[in-house]
Amino acid sequence: MSKAASTPARTTKPRKPTIKLPARLREQGDNPGNRHWRTYFLMALIESSNVTAAAREAGIAPGRAYRTRQLDPDFAAQWRVALAHGYQNLEIELLGYLRDRKPEHKMDVTNAIRLLTLHRQTVAQQRAQDDGQSEQEVLESINQMILAMRDRSAANTALLAEPDADNEGD
Repeated sequence: MSKAASTPARTTKPRKPTIKLPARLREQGDNPGNRHWRTYFLMALIESSNVTAAAREAGIAPGRAYRTRQLDPDFAAQWRVALAHGYQNLEIELLGYLRDRKPEHKMDVTNAIRLLTLHRQTVAQQRAQDDGQSEQEVLESINQMILAMRDRSAANTALLAEPDADNEGD
C-alpha cells in the first residue's frame, strides 16, 4: 500500500474573497474589515459635525465615506440627517455658551456662527435641489420663518412684561 493511498484526501475549504485596497487607501487608514463603519461614522458625525473626525472614529479614510455617500442614496440621506442633528447640537451648545455668564469652557463663537451659516446655505442648496426651487427662494423662505419666530418671541416677551390686569386693583 502506497503512502498516498493511506492518507485521507483533504478537502479544501473555500476562502473568503479578500478585498484588495490600493496602498494609498490603506495608508490613509481605510479599513475594509469593519462592516459597521457606517454606524460608527454617522454617530461620530452627529457628535462632531466633522467628516474627517467621524471617519477617524469609524476607522476609515474620509474618501471612503464620500464615495459611499455618492453611490448610496440611503447613506447620503442618513448623512444629511446626522449633520442636521450635529448642527442642532452645535447651535444648542452655542446658545448655552452665550447665555452662561461664566462658562466652564471656551468656545470659538466666531467659527461656530460661521459653521452654522455655512450649514444653513448647504441646507438651502439641498432643499432647492429636492424641491425644484432656486437657492435664493429657499433662503428667503428660511429668513421668513426666522422673522416669524422673532415676531412671536417679541410678542411673547411683551405679553409677559405687561402688568397683570387682575392684580391692578389690589
